[in-house]
Amino acid sequence: MLRLEKIDHENLGGILALEVRGEQKGFVADNEQSLAEAQTALSANGHAFPFGVFDGQTPVGFVMIGYGTDDEWTDPPEIAKNNYNIWRLMIDKRYQGKGYGKGALKLALDFIRTFPCGKAQYCWLSYSPENTAAKKLYCSFGFNETDRFDKGEVVAVLKLRKD
Repeated sequence: MLRLEKIDHENLGGILALEVRGEQKGFVADNEQSLAEAQTALSANGHAFPFGVFDGQTPVGFVMIGYGTDDEWTDPPEIAKNNYNIWRLMIDKRYQGKGYGKGALKLALDFIRTFPCGKAQYCWLSYSPENTAAKKLYCSFGFNETDRFDKGEVVAVLKLRKD
């Protein structure tokens, strides 16, 4: 059964060993960099939730969720303030094409909808305009592209609450 698991000393090595296919490396940071960025955000009064994506005991991917902005983030997109974001989502090259990305995104959104940092109206994310697989996945969950960009990536937004 697919699940999200906090990163700890026991599963860290498996998470760091995960990687995307060569042609995808320009689309997503490696997990070591992502974990370093999570620590940097946390130390700057931000929020980061890095999780391993596991099928049983097997690590198959990584997802990182953020909330709001931190003290060192220069020029964040307006949508970042007081909203959640899918900061990173990757599935290891050996497990792609098996539904893990869709499952991981559903689990991440389920976690976000518990509002661990407080209520928010939106979840946002960004992806390279050339990453058609990411666009297809995110659109299937109701994310809508905006006319905004974050560091050259398309910003897409999902409304979390009906009110």
